[in-house]
Amino acid sequence: MDVKTVTARDELQSSLSPSVSEVTPSHSEIHILIGVTGSVAALKLPLLVSSLQQIPGLKIQIVSTEKAKHFYNMQDIAVPLYSDQDEWKMWNMRTDPVLHIELRRWAHLMLLAPLDANTLGKISNGICDNLLTCVVRAWDLNKPLLFCPAMNTAMWNHPITEQQISQLCHFGYTEIPCISKRLVCGDEGLGAMAEVSTILKKVKEVLENQLLAL
Repeated sequence: MDVKTVTARDELQSSLSPSVSEVTPSHSEIHILIGVTGSVAALKLPLLVSSLQQIPGLKIQIVSTEKAKHFYNMQDIAVPLYSDQDEWKMWNMRTDPVLHIELRRWAHLMLLAPLDANTLGKISNGICDNLLTCVVRAWDLNKPLLFCPAMNTAMWNHPITEQQISQLCHFGYTEIPCISKRLVCGDEGLGAMAEVSTILKKVKEVLENQLLAL
């Protein structure tokens, strides 16, 4: 095992906190895990992070799919960000922490923003073939998970989309509905991710109602 791998593991273990079951109402920190997928709406990730950071006592970490990385600049992200390669960097033997399990323990709330059509299909069918979908598959259903669909209007209008959204809601997840606007591709209609201000408002509402925070 090389020095870089040991350092990465140590940093992970120092950044992750006790599970939500150990958090009491007097706790001053709330942990949000943002999952970002390969929609052009991932361009808004820096704005989403900075907006959420307005909430006092909030700590943020991010899980990104590889495709999502095409849409934002890593240098604009000032919080810990993990992707598929980190899962295996930090695990070499049976006693090592498993990243997707440690992240789901650390987080009090998960926010999928944006949730693209591909990852929506995976999650609704229980597929877990990358770090983000493994976190979701292992997610504690007693903790809130919010999702913000984002896709082309033609994808949104496909009959399977409604079924998949309904399946996620059946799991107990909360939809922050997409909106209608002119998309980057030039089409106009439903499919755009909710505005960051709307997402922020919903997160605050869930924190106040479910996590006794703020």
